[in-house]
Parts: sequence; C-alpha cells; structure tokens
Amino acid sequence: MTRVMMLLFSMIATTLMGVGIVIALTIGRVDGTAIIAAAVIGFVLAIPASWLVAKQISG
Repeated sequence: MTRVMMLLFSMIATTLMGVGIVIALTIGRVDGTAIIAAAVIGFVLAIPASWLVAKQISG
C-alpha cells in the first residue's frame, strides 16, 4: 500500500498545490507568501488524501 500511496501522492499533491495557487491568485493574493502558503497547504492536504485513496484501491 505504501508504493501505491507514494505514487498517488505525487499526482494528488501536484493537483492540490495547483488548485491552491489558482485560488490564491483568483482572490487577488499575488504576493509570494500567499502563493507559497497555498502550495504548502495543498502539499499537507495531499498526505491524508493519498492515504485514503490508496486504502480504497488496496482494500
């Protein structure tokens, strides 16, 4: 399950980080701090998301 999770994490993290950055830019936060914060939040949220998806695939 760990291999599946790591594979999924690379895709899910990229997607969530991109969505977060687009949201930050859409609401007018164009400073570097907001963009980095959005990317970090997407990265952190991708950990449990990839674990849940890997659990559904494996189980």
